[in-house]
Amino acid sequence: MGSSCDVGGIRHTVGMSIEVRPATVFDDVATLVGPKKPTSNVCFCLSYRIGSKENVALRGEERAKRVRELCDHDPPPGVIAYLDDEPVGWAAVHPRRDTSFARNRLIPHVDELDIWSLWCFRVRPGYRKQGIMHALISGAVAHAAESGAPAIEGYPVDNRGERVNQTMMYVGTKALFESAGFSHAADTASVLDGFPRVLMRLGLR
Repeated sequence: MGSSCDVGGIRHTVGMSIEVRPATVFDDVATLVGPKKPTSNVCFCLSYRIGSKENVALRGEERAKRVRELCDHDPPPGVIAYLDDEPVGWAAVHPRRDTSFARNRLIPHVDELDIWSLWCFRVRPGYRKQGIMHALISGAVAHAAESGAPAIEGYPVDNRGERVNQTMMYVGTKALFESAGFSHAADTASVLDGFPRVLMRLGLR
C-alpha cells in the first residue's frame, strides 16, 4: 500500500498501483516522449542526452533507432511510471558525465562527484494530478541509488508558487524536488519561462 523498492529488480512502487521501472522498453518510451510526426527531429528526450549536432541530424527512423539503442544500454535513458501496467509517465535520469549538462556553462558543477542528473518529466494527458510526478522522482532516485550513484541532482524552476506554462513544466519545480528530500545546492544562470532554475541535490551515500 505504501512505498517500496525491489532493489534487485530496480522496481519502485508508490501507492497502490504506480510502479516505476527503468526505461528498457522502446515502445513505452515512444508512447511517452516520441514525436507526433514520425519524420520529426525533435523530442524522444534526446536534446540533453546526446550531442547537439547528432540531436539535430537524427530524423525519423534513425532517431527512433538511436533511442532503441539507448534503451538497451546499462543504464537506460530514464525511468517510466506505470499505472496498472500502462505507461503514464517519463523521467530522464542518467550519469551527468554522459549528458550535455557535463558541458553546460549555465548550470554549475557543485563538486567532482560522478553524480546523476534528473532533468525531464512527462506525464500523459489524462493521468495528471494523480501523484505520478512524485512517483517518477522517487523512482528515479531509487534507480540512481541502485546503480551506485553517489548523489543525484535536478535543475527545476524556482517559481515560488507562481503558475508555470505547462510546456515548460518538464524540468519540474523546486517544491517538487524539496518534497523528495532534495536541497538547494547552487543557483544557475539558466532561466526558463521567466523563472530562474536552481540546482537541487540529494546525496545517496
